[in-house]
Amino acid sequence: MADVLLFHHAHGLTPGVHEFADELRAAGHTVHVPDLYEGRTFEDLNDGVRHAGEVGFGTIMERGRLSAEGLPDGLVYVGFSLGAVPAQLLAQTRPGASKALLISGCVPVSEFSESWPASVPVQIHAMDADPYFVGEGDIDAARALVASAPDAELFLYPGDAHLFSDSSLAAYDEKAATLLKERILAFLG
Repeated sequence: MADVLLFHHAHGLTPGVHEFADELRAAGHTVHVPDLYEGRTFEDLNDGVRHAGEVGFGTIMERGRLSAEGLPDGLVYVGFSLGAVPAQLLAQTRPGASKALLISGCVPVSEFSESWPASVPVQIHAMDADPYFVGEGDIDAARALVASAPDAELFLYPGDAHLFSDSSLAAYDEKAATLLKERILAFLG
């Protein structure tokens, strides 16, 4: 079974993120869920993004990097939206990554290294009309990653919700979230 490091989105460590982690645990995986916001959560996405900006995106990334210290090699890095950034950073730069899952977020590979590591399979999941993922260029970064990496897949779900897989948020889409979880569990093996 996989050893997973799961990063939350800009709302913080919500009940829906905990539920997602628990579903992975129920499938036999070990899941570590660091709190990059040190206990803060936000009902409004814009408030959460504003908080991340106030804390500093560099600080958020460093908290993510530090959360991997002491954990074994072979981690699967998973991140939702804002959390996809530290997940991607670690998958690209920390030796021993086994896989990566980027959900509703992806930045250009060049942010962290020259290329995606050939030995790290990656899946990217998002809604096809998500105004953040599509409108802010994440989809372009995701397509470029898929075009350049030997074992990369992009899954687009119909809809315009950003955090469709968090059951504690209004954007939750049960049908898409169920398919996402099925694909993730298959990917984790």
